[in-house]
Amino acid sequence: MAIQQIDFTKVVDDDQVYNHMMANYDQLGKDWIGHQWKWMNAVYQAFKDHYKYMIIISLVEKTLQFYDQMNIKLSYEQFYSKSYLHIEKFNIAELCEKLQLPKETVRRKVLELEKLGVLKRMRKQIIIDRRSFSFIKPENQMKYTSRYIIQIAEILSKEKLYSKKLDTKFVETTIKKNFSLTWRWFYRMQIPMVIGYHEMFDDLTTFHVWGTVCMNQAFNYSSTLNKLNSHKNDNNFMNSYRDNSNYLDFQRKLFKGDYMKFNESIIKGDKARSNGVSAMSVSDMTGIPRATVIRKCKFLIKNNYLKLNEKKQYILTGFNVQRVLPYQKLIFKNKAKFIRKVLNLLTIS
Repeated sequence: MAIQQIDFTKVVDDDQVYNHMMANYDQLGKDWIGHQWKWMNAVYQAFKDHYKYMIIISLVEKTLQFYDQMNIKLSYEQFYSKSYLHIEKFNIAELCEKLQLPKETVRRKVLELEKLGVLKRMRKQIIIDRRSFSFIKPENQMKYTSRYIIQIAEILSKEKLYSKKLDTKFVETTIKKNFSLTWRWFYRMQIPMVIGYHEMFDDLTTFHVWGTVCMNQAFNYSSTLNKLNSHKNDNNFMNSYRDNSNYLDFQRKLFKGDYMKFNESIIKGDKARSNGVSAMSVSDMTGIPRATVIRKCKFLIKNNYLKLNEKKQYILTGFNVQRVLPYQKLIFKNKAKFIRKVLNLLTIS
């Protein structure tokens, strides 16, 4: 059997991915926010309850860890070929620690999942019955994640740090072929990240609502930035922005913006502030009941995460720069680690 030789000059490390990801956030911010928002929607849609799905994927990640330790590699098709997934040594306390939730909450959610027929206990084992609920295979999520990984690869390529030529089909195929490994990496990025937001916003529904307002504002800002970028030599067009803070952003050449500049511009930009989102729109976009959205927005306004603009739409406040952005910079270390692992896997594939 031939032993594969790895050229270590062609692999990237965590710091290279993290530093270039943060320095080029103007190219990545909108897509990353969209990536996370779509994933949160998928989390909520399974049971109309974020925590039930977080329990399920935490148990799945435990099984994927066992496969990794035993050097068992399953493709996407192999992993989903069976309706049942056996989880070894089920432990409530372990789930509580992983999800940072009280025992009473985890125990209640597990019982609710048992009543739905999703979880079945057999002595110290627990079985996930995928037939008992609308299990969301990450088919679309793999597409979103693959596209984002390619964006990072392109940035690293420009800096001559990554040489492999990638396309979406190749990235998706590689992730699927190594699914039990790559999706464990994915869950090890997502679970701690989302649980951290649970602690910051008191619950995941509140974070989901806040994230929807954030995504709306990021897309509004990126739309303006793209227009400015495509018309930067058009004096008539640029004159229309002279009394607008977006024009000032242009003047300061924020087309090449790092993490902090991008997020500060989202919050401060006139277009972003004037184009907020209503409770009804948040409800339509997420599937969260409108009454719940209104209640969560009241909490977010009270705690200075959101405010209402002149149109009575929800927008971000400057407090997010102080509170959320420093936390995100820390948790993005896990994001860089995930992307580094996938990029290096793609290099040797």
